[in-house]
Amino acid sequence: MQTLKEQAELFHQLHIKGNPLVLINVWDAGSTKAIESIGAVAIATGSWSVAAAHGEQDGEIMPFEWVLSNLARITSSTKLPVTIDIEGGHGRYASEVKENVLRIIEHGAVGINIEDQLPGGTGLYAIEEFVLRLRAAREAAERMDIPLFINARTDIFLQTAPAQHNSSHLEEALVRSYAYAEAGASGLFVPGLQDPQLIQELCERSPIPVNVMVTSNEPTPAQLAMLGVARVSYGPYPYQSAMEHLKELGRSILLETS
Repeated sequence: MQTLKEQAELFHQLHIKGNPLVLINVWDAGSTKAIESIGAVAIATGSWSVAAAHGEQDGEIMPFEWVLSNLARITSSTKLPVTIDIEGGHGRYASEVKENVLRIIEHGAVGINIEDQLPGGTGLYAIEEFVLRLRAAREAAERMDIPLFINARTDIFLQTAPAQHNSSHLEEALVRSYAYAEAGASGLFVPGLQDPQLIQELCERSPIPVNVMVTSNEPTPAQLAMLGVARVSYGPYPYQSAMEHLKELGRSILLETS
């Protein structure tokens, strides 16, 4: 049985540029067991899916105590490393982020996603302010003696339609990448970015591994690997797909009984 520290070290090692860690995001203990059973090497939650599964909206509306209790059930149901999406950190101040990350680690997670989007989705934290939040998360991990994988999510590319992404967005992402890495981030998460050329350049120039979320048929995970991506995730798609299947199943049953 691996210790939490050993799980954290393994999770870091799974991020390989050109041979990405593929994460099929889960939302509870049941979906965790399903994904583990098909050969996954790590477990990742998605905040949108977790909130939806609890009948809530995304955006830190779901009480943090619910987040923790759900995490506890997930980590107790698997032997795999678990990373959790904590949105912006569930706290306005860096001190709150630090306390929350301490509790996340206590509940068995070895990785977090933390985003630079302001609560409510109206713009991004200034780099200086988000750096304080990342440093607080790293301080919490160091206190627990766990090499927590801090996946710093920047929402630069979500603020603009994919067709309008250009080199200025890339340069802004790179500025944040270097600042976030210096503050203790382990990886850079860029949801919304789909352009292969921009992805490749970001992977080449970022000081930390890049995580891309699959949101369409292309680029595929194989293509993302060739572009230098180190982590591929699926966000809310698995939950949405499962719910669509459930509805279709329900419709067919109701039709048969009507």
